[in-house]
Order: sequence, then C-alpha cells, then structure tokens
Amino acid sequence: MLIDTYGRVATDLRVSLTDRCNLRCTYCMPEEGLEWLAKPDLLTDDEIVRLIGIAVTSLGIEEVRFTGGEPLLRPGLVGIVERVAALGPRPQMSLTTNGIGLRRTADALKAAGLDRVNVSLDTLRPDVFKTLTRRDRHQDVLDGLYAAREAGLTPVKVNSVLMPGLNDDEAPDLLAWAVEHDYELRFIEQMPLDAQHGWKRDGMITAGDILASLRTRFELTPEGEEKRGSAPAERWLVDGGPHRVGVIASVTRPFCSACDRTRLTADGQVRTCLFATEETDLRAALRSGADDEEIARIWKLAMWGKKAGAGLDDPTFVQPDRPMSAIGG
Repeated sequence: MLIDTYGRVATDLRVSLTDRCNLRCTYCMPEEGLEWLAKPDLLTDDEIVRLIGIAVTSLGIEEVRFTGGEPLLRPGLVGIVERVAALGPRPQMSLTTNGIGLRRTADALKAAGLDRVNVSLDTLRPDVFKTLTRRDRHQDVLDGLYAAREAGLTPVKVNSVLMPGLNDDEAPDLLAWAVEHDYELRFIEQMPLDAQHGWKRDGMITAGDILASLRTRFELTPEGEEKRGSAPAERWLVDGGPHRVGVIASVTRPFCSACDRTRLTADGQVRTCLFATEETDLRAALRSGADDEEIARIWKLAMWGKKAGAGLDDPTFVQPDRPMSAIGG
C-alpha cells in the first residue's frame, strides 16, 4: 500500500511515457520546444511494465493513466497497454492525449485493453487552436475524438484550459458542443507548469469565472462531494442531466486532502505531487539489479514523505523545474 503520513492512500498511478509532444501549447512549452530526454534516459517498455506490475500487484494501484508529453508518440504504446491489461488484478486503464493520433490508433488501443481516453481541446475555433498550440491540427483532434467514441473508449472526456484574451469566451459553446457529441467536458484552471515560467495567478480564468459563464446558458446542479470522492473534478449536472461538466480547480479550490495519485516520469522518477520539486529515482534501482521487493520499498518510502498540499496559496511557492510535458498531467 502507498500511504503517506496524512493517511492518504494512492490507488491511481499516472505514467508519463515520453516528454515529447507534437504540439507547442503556449501554457506548456516554448515555440522551439524543449531539450528532450535522451533515449537511454527513458524507461524501456519492459521497465515501464515491470514498474506498473509492482505498483498493481504489490502496492495497491487500481487505476493506471498513460500520459506524456504526448503518449501516442511512444512507439510501443499498444504493446504496453496489452501487457498491463494482462496483469492480475487488472487495473483500469486510461490515456491522456492531444488526440492528433487517435484516428489511426483508437481501435488498436481498445483491442489491447485501454478503457477510455481524456483528450485535450481548448477551443472550437481552428484559428484560436493554431494560436494556442502553434500547430494547424484542429481537425485532426476532432477526428480523433470521433474515432475514440466509435471505438468504445468511453466516456470520452475533453479537457479544456481557458486563457485570457484567447478562448475565455468559449465555455458555453464548448459545453453545448460536448453535450451534442456525448463527450464529458472538464475545464482545468491553468497551472504553473509552463517551461517559460510565465504563469501569473492574477488574471487567470478561475473556476468561479468558468461557472459564471456556463450559467449564462445552462442550469448547473452540483453532483455532490459523496459522488466526487478523490476525483480532481467537481462535477455538475447540465440542465438536469444526464450530461455532466467538471471543473478542476487546482489553484483556487485545491483538493490535496483527497489526493490518491502517484506519478512516474518518463525517466523513471517517482513524483508524489504534480507540483513537487523533489523526485525519487526508481530507474537507478531497476538498472542496478534491485528486486521487486526493494523497488516497492523505495516507492513506499517516497510516498510516506508526501507533503500535505501543493502550496499554491503560499507566497513563497516555487514552480517546479520540469514543465508539464516532462511530468505527465
């Protein structure tokens, strides 16, 4: 069991498969990209599956989320999913993606055992998409969403970040579109995980702003804390249901006290929090010949030291050195 000193138990594992991405979102990385990890520094497919196996069979992990960077850029992704699906007990598996490669991979991922996907899409306007991502791939994302739904990778969740002066007026349109296509929309407050360290709390679009905008067109009924559990999103029924919309308010309404996540970076580091500034190296243990019991012990010790919260409300907060593309959302 992965437990910390505050009594929180991690049952959800986020696994970054690569730090690379084929978009250059303004809130994540600079236009020229980043200095990518060298191939020898990345975990191999076998190492990833072994670590997930230890987490599932020895540490109580029940859900595995594959992230990036962009996880669809990982050549061995389908094989990794298939091998993890064969573990006992079988964990629930999901994927967070920008959706560009889903049209050609959705069926194979479903056949391998993937349960569902989260797709990032911040705007319905192709010109705004190009401004936000610095790439002209809007239609590819829409096609990927459709392919995921048709393949049965449901519920298909859409993650949207609203940026001042770009797409901050789109919340109602995004929700109407999601309801029409049977996607579950989740708005995410912009977080301080950009490589340029350009994030500023002043002026960010908050959960309160988003909800006020949505209520100009929709009736929102809170789903309630008992149904939320440890999920990061607060959810509301839209016009009485059955469709829902969620808001992940990591900055203004942090949910650290219910956090059940642990993270594994693409180079084999355990991160106990998305905003952590410290990591624990599992790759070195793997490659030095440590057995599963020793690796589990190191992982448990790392989780035991997890802090009470992310500290975003602390005026001395220090932004992590790694951007989101290297950590995994």
